Amino acid sequence: MATPATPAIARTAGPLDGLRFEGSGPPGAADALVAEHLRLLGARTDGGSGGRFTITGRDMGEVSAGTTWGETATDEATAQAAIGIMAVHGRRDGTPRGLAVDYAATATGVLAVQGMLAGLLARARGGRHITQVEVSAERAGLLTVSQYLAAAGAEEGEAAELAPGGPPFTSADGTVFELETLDPGVWAAFWRALDAPEKAIRRGWRPFQFRYATACAPFPQVLHEAVRASTWERIRHSAESSGADVCPLHSLAERAAEYDGAAPWKLTPYDATYSPARATTGDLPLAGFTVLEAGRRIQAPLAAHVLGLLGAEVIRIEPPGGDPLRGMPPACSGVSARWLALNRGKKAVEVDIKSPSDRERLREMAAGADVFLHNWAPGKAAQLGLDHEDLAAANPALVYAYTSGWAGRLADAPMGTDFMVQARTGVGEAVRPADEAPAPSLMTLLDVLGGLLGAEAVLAGLLLRERTTHGVCVDSSLLGAADVLTAPARARAAQGLDPRRPAGFRRPLRTADGWIALADHSAIPYDVSELPTDQALERLRDRGLAAVPVVTDLADLLASGSISCDAHGAPAVPTPWSFA
Repeated sequence: MATPATPAIARTAGPLDGLRFEGSGPPGAADALVAEHLRLLGARTDGGSGGRFTITGRDMGEVSAGTTWGETATDEATAQAAIGIMAVHGRRDGTPRGLAVDYAATATGVLAVQGMLAGLLARARGGRHITQVEVSAERAGLLTVSQYLAAAGAEEGEAAELAPGGPPFTSADGTVFELETLDPGVWAAFWRALDAPEKAIRRGWRPFQFRYATACAPFPQVLHEAVRASTWERIRHSAESSGADVCPLHSLAERAAEYDGAAPWKLTPYDATYSPARATTGDLPLAGFTVLEAGRRIQAPLAAHVLGLLGAEVIRIEPPGGDPLRGMPPACSGVSARWLALNRGKKAVEVDIKSPSDRERLREMAAGADVFLHNWAPGKAAQLGLDHEDLAAANPALVYAYTSGWAGRLADAPMGTDFMVQARTGVGEAVRPADEAPAPSLMTLLDVLGGLLGAEAVLAGLLLRERTTHGVCVDSSLLGAADVLTAPARARAAQGLDPRRPAGFRRPLRTADGWIALADHSAIPYDVSELPTDQALERLRDRGLAAVPVVTDLADLLASGSISCDAHGAPAVPTPWSFA
């Protein structure tokens, strides 16, 4: 019999408390991150290093996870080239560009920890007996670009032009900044205050609005000219008067100076206990779990999608009339391909959260769920009576998960969207080498990584719930994702070292008919610009140099054999884990 729920206990608890792990074997794709996250979750290390980590405990048995680069890639640079990350990140510049941060490896490590947590959870609940988890950087990377791949395989073109261009902007006195608004009226008011031409304002909104989807924003150059003619003070005043948000690009040194050392997620058990029930058995580790997701855009929907891939039943809460993003171009069989990439396989229930009766219905649904996940604006859940205390009153076993922008950790934070968080945390400096001006990527780096970390946090919360018989409040954020992604560069900045990678780092080389990428820290012995790609690769490999062709058209990946199609005909990337 459950006791009445009370507010969450303000104490630190680790789902892996009392467990130990060790590393072994040859290096993997994400050794440091896997070890760090296992420690943050409470496990202690028995030493060792390598591409396979084994975690053991008296009451939990043993689960190991291994990370590899994949079939084609040999390191971060070749992984980014082979799975389309260079192509997407390079859209703003018009040529493929490598991210100077280890994005594929970071996603691989998070997915490996997810797999271990899922395996431990299944064993603890009497489900599938999982002993091994495998994740490759190539499959992890395909998941990070899945929405772009889906659009490339759709029946129609993008909603906005794919062409070079986009933020950040530079003021007359040299301040480089990001601009954010989700409202076309606010967009227009901001530019009118800077005397921008009306035609350019109208033409600029659509590419700016869809830059999350296209990873570029070819709006009129005259808008850049309008801010270059204005002081930062005038720009700030225009933002304040219009309701837009502006944020100067911060450096990694600035982020290092204010960094609070917090983990990328926070797990807080409720005071009340509950009586655990055994899950139904199934082939996937989350079989028998129910997740309610009230998410928008990318972060929360992706987190719930990952939980669904692991076997959970995901029920998506949508507004009356359904999620408007279902109609976002391009479409497959009348449904947005990009929406399908994040939401296929979910059930949907329409709930009007403005209606008291529908809010009560949502509380009743949460009473029978294992997880409630949302990414509403800060304070909205409490305002609606749908915060963790409200839902735990009916279900003290609930894992209540909030994926936010800032997790309340920065007092002066701007709007908590991907590009604003990139700007505020030094990501714009970390993703580009020293000979490129700092600029946030227009690929949704943090929305995707934030979604993966959100799913990791939910799994940690479920395992903690299983081991303690307490429901758990789980918080994760885009800020946490930024800190995980930039950790090596931020550490260099904290030591007073240059945090940026050297000039030309991870920049692909043009051939006569395409592009190639060398493995990191390889020096090319001759000019390949006049050689066909196949011949250039052959010569480089003869010299013992690892190199791969750069995918420049994501449609080429759709014929690779690993990507299938769903019931709507939309491309579906493979599940990133292999369980045994």
